Amino acid sequence: MRLGRVIGRVWSTVKSRQFEGRKLLVIQPISADGKDTGQEFVAADAIGAGAGETIYWCRGKEAALAFLPDQVCSDATVVGIVDSIHTGKG
Repeated sequence: MRLGRVIGRVWSTVKSRQFEGRKLLVIQPISADGKDTGQEFVAADAIGAGAGETIYWCRGKEAALAFLPDQVCSDATVVGIVDSIHTGKG
């Protein structure tokens, strides 16, 4: 799992039936200190995250598992909302 911040949402009027009723979010990957790392991407939302929230997300097979028992083919999925981060530094 990796950290990210929700920076937007995608609306689609035509999509695969498996995504009906599911939010698609634009995610900015971040480091543990909150700095942007990497390129933004779109992820399916499994937990109800909103704009500006720090989240954790997964990719690959694990991304699709978040929706079991439904069959959702997702390459990236938001699976948690972060309350706080403690790194032990400074």
